[in-house]
Amino acid sequence: MTALGRSRARGVETLTLDSPHTRNALSAALVTDLAAALTDAGRDPDVRAVVLTHTGNTFSAGADLRDPPDPDALVGLVRGIVELSKPVVARVTGHVRAGGLGLLAACDIAGASTDSTFAFTEVRIGVAPAVISLPLLPRTDPRALARYYLTGERFDAAEAARIGLVTAAGDDVDAVLGPVLDGVRRASPQALAETKRLLTARVLEAFDRDAAQLTALSARLFASPQAREGMTAFLERRDPEWVV
Repeated sequence: MTALGRSRARGVETLTLDSPHTRNALSAALVTDLAAALTDAGRDPDVRAVVLTHTGNTFSAGADLRDPPDPDALVGLVRGIVELSKPVVARVTGHVRAGGLGLLAACDIAGASTDSTFAFTEVRIGVAPAVISLPLLPRTDPRALARYYLTGERFDAAEAARIGLVTAAGDDVDAVLGPVLDGVRRASPQALAETKRLLTARVLEAFDRDAAQLTALSARLFASPQAREGMTAFLERRDPEWVV
């Protein structure tokens, strides 16, 4: 049974992460299904834009610790969002953690409800936000990333908008995104594709330069003793042994 919903209205393909019991964690299967759906949307001339959203109270909790995706597959998914010839718009009405923030940063435009929360929790389980840095570092305020990467602190939607992680936040995320979707529906497909190419060039340079190194870093950290302790502590709902 797929954990990805698909629907379409007036040229906008909506892909819905639909595994609320896992907090839409990025399992190997979900990464594969989402990458395939994006490829399908990119090839379909009737699709003008893609909306990426979720069921439940969490957009995505990051990598599924019980069924983690291959780092190369995660790189491919994030790059696929950036490279897609059509705008990808994130619609967030809940929490976003760790690897889920990589999906968010890869999208061209992101809207969030004011009750959404965000956190780079990797350091608290013994790893680093390695692969997801590929879209994050070129697009997000560096001083803010230094704070939130290093501390794992939670922050709200207003702060996410201030630092460039999301485009805009509001009480009603559909009201926030209404003008966005109206705009892309009025735009020429050719113009959208070429304009997106201009906007993503710097992000794709980061992929070309750093993807192999960051994928290797991610694999090394996830296989480390501290990561095993951190993930075990997380699953057992206790503090890891290094907390002082």
